[in-house]
Amino acid sequence: MINVLIITLAIFLGVVGVIGCVLPVIPGPPISWAGMLILYFFGKGTDSAGDPMTTRLLIIWLVITIVVTVLDYIVPSYLTKKSGGSTYASRGALAGLLIGLIFFGPLGIILGPMLGAFLCEIIFAKKTAGESIVPALGAFAGFICGTGLKLIASGMMLYYIFVYIR
Repeated sequence: MINVLIITLAIFLGVVGVIGCVLPVIPGPPISWAGMLILYFFGKGTDSAGDPMTTRLLIIWLVITIVVTVLDYIVPSYLTKKSGGSTYASRGALAGLLIGLIFFGPLGIILGPMLGAFLCEIIFAKKTAGESIVPALGAFAGFICGTGLKLIASGMMLYYIFVYIR
């Protein structure tokens, strides 16, 4: 009974971690890693060869989780600035992401950062629409890169959770 609860919790955390990669209020990779951690300490599962999850695997995924989480904050801002955006564009991209998520769901998550960066460049940085589009596309590219990295990491951790519940 307790093993079923541990397995269910680990899978739940893995799935929530993947969902958290696209929802800005949920830290995806750390939650996925927590699922692996619970399985490591309490699940006592093995892979198809009969080998248990190793501490080395857990530490490697901890490092990957930390790197991906840090990059998720750096990459969007970096790409926005590299494309000529101001700090207003970076802040607008974050605000657009949150507002888009609340009011428009998945479409808002995709278009919100771009629209937020675009509008903030026009309103606060006093740029023209033509000058504002490039930083807006940079914000969008940064969001896609950060989200992609998180999805890959959390997806792989969910895969390992399933591998080690045998």
